[in-house]
Amino acid sequence: LLLLLSPVSGAGLAADRDQPINIEADRATLNEKTGNSVYEGNVYVRQGTLVLQGAKMTVQLNDNSLDTLVITGDPATYRQRRDGEQSDRQAEAARIEFHARDDRVILLENARVWRSGDKELRSDRIVLNLKSDTFNAGSNKPGDRVFITLPASSIEDDSPAPQ
Repeated sequence: LLLLLSPVSGAGLAADRDQPINIEADRATLNEKTGNSVYEGNVYVRQGTLVLQGAKMTVQLNDNSLDTLVITGDPATYRQRRDGEQSDRQAEAARIEFHARDDRVILLENARVWRSGDKELRSDRIVLNLKSDTFNAGSNKPGDRVFITLPASSIEDDSPAPQ
C-alpha cells in the first residue's frame, strides 16, 4: 500500500521515487479489501525530499494504484525539491488533494504556493499541473482574489538604461 504513494513524488527529484515512504500518525485505519486507508492525528509523510503534514490523510486506490490522496489540516503542508532546483517548492492549504491519474494537485481554502526568496501565489483555490508545471488560481466565488508576489530580482526591466 505505501509504495503506491510514489506517483505523488513525480514532480520532485528523480531519486525521490526510489526512497522509502515513511508515514507517522496517531491512528491508522487500513482496509485490505478496498486498499483504502485513513491516517489521523499529526500525520507526517516523507519520501526523499517530499514531506506532507496535516491532521488527517485519506488514500484511495483504484486497481492497486494511487487514485487520490487528500490531506487536511490547519493548514496541511507540502514541501518538495524539484530536479534542478536549489530550494524546495512549498504549499499550504486547509485541504490538499493529489489526483494521481491527472498528475494534478488541488489546494483549497487559504491556499499558498511559494519557494524561498521566489514568487508566491495565494488564492482560495490553486490547481497545479505536475506534468506541465503550470498553475491555475482563483474560483467563481464572489470576492475571491488571486494574489501574486514577485521579488524585485525576478522582474525584468525592459526599459532603456538611463543615459
